[in-house]
Amino acid sequence: MLLLRESEDNVEFKQDKSGNFSYKGGNKNKVSDRRRCILGYVTAFANEEGGLLVFGIREGSPHQVVGSTQSQGSTGKLKADIYRDTGIIVTTEELFHNNLRVLIIKIPKRPTGKFYTFEDVPLMRVGDELKPMPTSRQLQITQELDPDFSKKICDGLTIDDLDDEAVQIMQKAYARKQDNPIFLTLSKEQVLADLELASGTKITNAALILLGKERVIKERIPQSSIKLEYRKDDSQISFDKRYEFTGPFYLNSDKLWETINLRNGSFPIQDGPYIFDIPHFNQEVIRESIYNAVAHRDYTLYSEIIIKQSDYSLQVISPGGFPPGVTIENLIIISSTPRNRLLSDVLQKTGLIERAGQGVDKIYYQTLMEGKSEPDYSKSSDFQVELHLSALIEDKAFALFLGSVQSNLPIDRKLSPLEVIHLNSIQKGDVDFKIDKSIIRKLLKRNLIEPRGKTKGTYYVLSKEYYEFCDEKGKYSKTDWDKNQTYLIIIQYFKKFETAKMKDFIDLFEGRLTIKQVKSVVKKLVTSEHLSKKGRTKDAYYTIGESYKKNVSILGEALRLGLKQMREND
Repeated sequence: MLLLRESEDNVEFKQDKSGNFSYKGGNKNKVSDRRRCILGYVTAFANEEGGLLVFGIREGSPHQVVGSTQSQGSTGKLKADIYRDTGIIVTTEELFHNNLRVLIIKIPKRPTGKFYTFEDVPLMRVGDELKPMPTSRQLQITQELDPDFSKKICDGLTIDDLDDEAVQIMQKAYARKQDNPIFLTLSKEQVLADLELASGTKITNAALILLGKERVIKERIPQSSIKLEYRKDDSQISFDKRYEFTGPFYLNSDKLWETINLRNGSFPIQDGPYIFDIPHFNQEVIRESIYNAVAHRDYTLYSEIIIKQSDYSLQVISPGGFPPGVTIENLIIISSTPRNRLLSDVLQKTGLIERAGQGVDKIYYQTLMEGKSEPDYSKSSDFQVELHLSALIEDKAFALFLGSVQSNLPIDRKLSPLEVIHLNSIQKGDVDFKIDKSIIRKLLKRNLIEPRGKTKGTYYVLSKEYYEFCDEKGKYSKTDWDKNQTYLIIIQYFKKFETAKMKDFIDLFEGRLTIKQVKSVVKKLVTSEHLSKKGRTKDAYYTIGESYKKNVSILGEALRLGLKQMREND
């Protein structure tokens, strides 16, 4: 460490014995001074090749360990704060030399085509200073996205480097999917040419990933392997069993599912006299999740796809963030451009994925149809996509209701994935869900939902048929509560108590409104100033707002004047 050179080795030494180095610039007035903070250096290093920010070593040469208390006992919080403020996942390491502590923050290189900003300015490191990145460099970065890694020719690869069995599996799958038995009679060379996996004698990266011999894949693109870790409990740090799939994907596709299915349990569900099982992990959902990871991951990053399985949850973690244009907010509806177009097209033409652009809606659809919680992508970042799937059935009645609706509809009128997603958000009272008005109109026309409230306060509940199906007619009557009823009950509460916390409101409407519906009501009352919110997060509490006080004052004055007039008129 002491032999490293700052500019040449992408490292910044900070003596800072006291541990008071600014996190985000503090109150410094000068812009150049504010940038010389932890977030400034993290941003600048990430925008280049990554690097090390080191506390406890003297900056000048020769470097000497002087020790530092920077973030001592709180490195976990430091990493969480950096991720929250920048989206960059750093790692930290603490070293000790003669009882003197050194803190190292390891900053990764930015993803392809993206740069980071500090105070809305992309920074780069120039000597000892942090300077704004030139516009020309910004443009160069945004234009560096590789149009299709999978279509590139893999230099030196020949047709003999491909696995014959994998080619045959792909050939049969294509013939079956395209209803083209003649395709089975074609030569290996013609099959590859027709699917654009080869150009003359030159072989593409897609061919290597999907069809390459295991030995060649390990030599040329070892990051295309997939690791499967099993833990009895997902809270365990160490795994109980680990498998590595390093061969061609067409050979590993079935093996992956079979290995996962070895430990796949099921939940018995009774519907009247009938009992059937819902598996912990739905085969279609798991396959689609893995295929998406293979098709969309960034193969320029030297890390593998990781699948973590426990008895009641499964995670699929793939290198690289979402493809350009895709975010957590729009991933259900957007038809994206795959990061690896050729590879995705081959998977589609052979029936492994539905469409080359997207398959997330199918994952949501199958999961929600089984009454499980929504697929969770919330832990994804610019550096990886992380999908969490729960095996637990949260709402058996909702699953049975959806199954009943679907079974009574002809194929051309069955509920679409987006309709199922909307029904799920309505059933849960998710006030943050952005509804699609065209989907709402379809659900209203199908008599699957009913409106409540008026104008801007309109919200939706599941139809009477749902509550009849679930034999919960009493709960249906509670959905008729309007804004005025909830408002009056809250005001009555404040006549007895001066303050309230959110928990008090939730208790007040227990059995009548969902937690999210209660939060929505309270939020609207705060916006209209009928309630006043004090404090933040867990310590927040509410009091009567100025608007309510003003209305009461006006009514009181009106009543006083009315009584005065009555006395005068006697």
